Amino acid sequence: MTKALLLIDIQNGFCPGGNLPVAEGADIVPIANSLMNSGHYDLVVASQDWHPANHGSFASQHPGKAPFDMGELSGQPQVMWPDHCVQGTPDAEFHPELNVSAIEYVQRKGENPAVDSYSAFRDNDRSALTGLAAYLRDRNVTELDIMGLATDYCVQFSALDAVDMLPGVKIRLIADGCRGIDPKGVDDALSAMHAAGVEIIQSSDI
Repeated sequence: MTKALLLIDIQNGFCPGGNLPVAEGADIVPIANSLMNSGHYDLVVASQDWHPANHGSFASQHPGKAPFDMGELSGQPQVMWPDHCVQGTPDAEFHPELNVSAIEYVQRKGENPAVDSYSAFRDNDRSALTGLAAYLRDRNVTELDIMGLATDYCVQFSALDAVDMLPGVKIRLIADGCRGIDPKGVDDALSAMHAAGVEIIQSSDI
């Protein structure tokens, strides 16, 4: 039995002061550090948004579009985001207080400018795989706890894909280890994850 912790996008870009900040996003860093130091997990992995500067999800790449407008990318509806987590910039780095030395594997995502990647497991068009599922299977992961940013986007997509792509693995969401963008979106995301079989827990349960 291998217990793994998956940290979703705990990057400067999604914390206060970043280009796409989630309210109170930095508040989860101490929770992540505490869990990594708890001895509960055999393996800690993390995802990292790693966009090229010309990523098609950026409003800046679409004349006349403003951040948070709806648009289209490769034939799919797409939120137009502010430029964020561009490869090699401070915005893309992990939060400076996150104990990155405890992270054994980092899965970068969102590198293809033609498609967005909320999930740590595959692109939004559900065709290109990141390789994370194969890595976790190779490590014989039997339990996967997920936390990070943002609940209603990358965390939700990652948790739902984990259920789909890691059959037989127990998937749990650490709710207090996440922060979201929109309160209704967070409620809907929690409901969707629960309905898919994700167990919703608190860090104090571990």
